[in-house]
Amino acid sequence: MKLNSAIAAALLATGVYADDASKVDSTESSSTAAVEVPTFTPTTIKAPFLEQFTDGWDKRWKPSHAKKDTKGQEEEWAYVGEWSVEEPYQYKGIEGDKGLVVKNPAAHHAISAKFPKKIDPKGKTLVVQYEVKLQKGLECGGAYLKLLRDTKALHQDEFSNATPYVIMFGPDKCGATNKVHFIFNHKNPKTGEYEEKHLSAAPQATIAKTTELYTLIVQPNNTFTIKRGGDIVRDGSFFDQFTPSVNPEKEIDDPDDKKPEDWVDEARIPDPDAKKPEDWDEDAPFEIVDEEATKPEDWLEDEPLTVPDPEAQKPEDWDDEEDGDWVPPTVPNPKCADASGCGPWTKPMKKNPDYKGKWTAPYIDNPAYKGVWAPRKIANPAYFEDKNPANLEPMGAIGFELWTMQSDILFDNIYIGHSVEEAEKLAQETFFKKSAVEKALEDAEKPKNDDKPKSPSDLKFLDDPVLYVKEKLDLFFTIAANDPIQAMKFVPEVPTAVLGLFVTLAALVGILTMGGAAPEAAKKAAAGAKDKAKDAKDKTAEAVATGAENVKAEVSKRATRSQQ
Repeated sequence: MKLNSAIAAALLATGVYADDASKVDSTESSSTAAVEVPTFTPTTIKAPFLEQFTDGWDKRWKPSHAKKDTKGQEEEWAYVGEWSVEEPYQYKGIEGDKGLVVKNPAAHHAISAKFPKKIDPKGKTLVVQYEVKLQKGLECGGAYLKLLRDTKALHQDEFSNATPYVIMFGPDKCGATNKVHFIFNHKNPKTGEYEEKHLSAAPQATIAKTTELYTLIVQPNNTFTIKRGGDIVRDGSFFDQFTPSVNPEKEIDDPDDKKPEDWVDEARIPDPDAKKPEDWDEDAPFEIVDEEATKPEDWLEDEPLTVPDPEAQKPEDWDDEEDGDWVPPTVPNPKCADASGCGPWTKPMKKNPDYKGKWTAPYIDNPAYKGVWAPRKIANPAYFEDKNPANLEPMGAIGFELWTMQSDILFDNIYIGHSVEEAEKLAQETFFKKSAVEKALEDAEKPKNDDKPKSPSDLKFLDDPVLYVKEKLDLFFTIAANDPIQAMKFVPEVPTAVLGLFVTLAALVGILTMGGAAPEAAKKAAAGAKDKAKDAKDKTAEAVATGAENVKAEVSKRATRSQQ
């Protein structure tokens, strides 16, 4: 036992030196991993609307001073949330790149920008693309945009939730709800009324503090594609992917049709000719006493189930006159834990083999069954067929009308146009450049070496010195029980520590026997022994490679145990 303690102490010293060396190596490598941040350059790409929030943005974007439409509610809400254009403070991906930022938490925000001229998507591809950066994450709130219908009544000062829009697109999250909205307002060709069509099974939004890119592509052939970070996450047809559906049913149930009173819709009925068997005992109990049971030999019939708590003490402020006699609380009788039971023993119950329960007649097919009744179908008077729902209404402006619990949501690099290629080119100039930098900055903040070691060989001394020494010794002695040579090869720290320990002891003995100060010969001997120890350590480390395969099974066993 004393030898093991000495070896452990030697291992501690060895571990400190080894970890110090690895620390220097990691410090040097991390210092060379500085992230290079590119500088913002305005794009030369042209589009019906392209916004990078450069100088003059405030002439295009106007905050709303309207009040939120709250029909049916007593409270009135105003759009008091402030907006700003600034660089991100969280993982800045491009130096000098500014975006539109939501500044207030738990507030209603509304801001819009008119297009230089209306955008009419009829017969053309429509591409909507923009970046979202959730600098404080997103617990509850929206980060979607709206493309507003081009009307004479479109005034930026009055932009609100009641302002007619053509498309609503982008992330929205609150609690368990997390989706990328795609909603479009569809005009009924018969009535002229508009109805919101919501994408079914919408994809999830990315909730991260790095920038995400959202792209919507609407094709003239009535198909759509949604991309997130440049990757397709949803696509489909306007005809079968929205709720309510674009085109109503051709036929509907006749509201005036009623089920006849004599209609039989019970497919099966109790057999009227069935009789209860004479030996059927409905009164037989479900359980009966097990007469064959015997009391266990270790049953403590005289022991109570609970006893006064021996460790309980009467409170100091207990007044017997006012509170009555103090009675200690009870606890389970510890004697009962080691026995089959305590207290009076009674025979247990068992399932009654004669139990049958209440008799009921078996079911048979109903001879009078007519089937499930359904009202007859009639032509839908509201039916229409829109063969080109992707021919959306002309759009005159873009707006953000949001409520969010988190501030500092940043929007940037907005593209509204007709070219998929130009939108992708803009993404290459902006999003993909900053995304690589942001991810590198995010990774640099993550704690290093936070993974648990998979085996004793992966342990680091400074992570847990006690565990390091324990596991190394345990592994060494486990392997040494079968093959001491392989133990020395695979766990060289232990023999190295032992050798160092003996060299130190030898030097101390020499000093003491020579009368205090060590003579030159003793110093040379100690130095020589130290060099031999270093040489032995190097040779042992070299042998690790050849011995590793032979002890592979043993290490696997130890690794499994260390993870349990």
